Amino acid sequence: MRFLSTDAERSRFGDAVIVLFLLAQAADGVMTYVGVTTLGVHLEANPLLAAMMGFFGQGTALAAAKVVASGLGISLHLLGVHRVLAVLTGVYFVAAILPWAGLLLSV
Repeated sequence: MRFLSTDAERSRFGDAVIVLFLLAQAADGVMTYVGVTTLGVHLEANPLLAAMMGFFGQGTALAAAKVVASGLGISLHLLGVHRVLAVLTGVYFVAAILPWAGLLLSV
């Protein structure tokens, strides 16, 4: 099983997907930070992340979560599992970015 693809085998679709995934992670991180610092940690839907925020602080917990998520996304990209990463990016957009955007725009 090969883990890294050569330049000739690189997929433009895969490259686009990993860029979108990382942008989604960054956007979610920024919106989550703004949301929990202005409106409260109780709005964070992920109970594990909310608990980490209470223990480590909001910025540290979010940074750690985003680094882990980004690393796992990069791992999927390097393994060539681009369709799975595309689906995860879409789910992230619908389940994380849109709710935060709606909430923050209504304030």
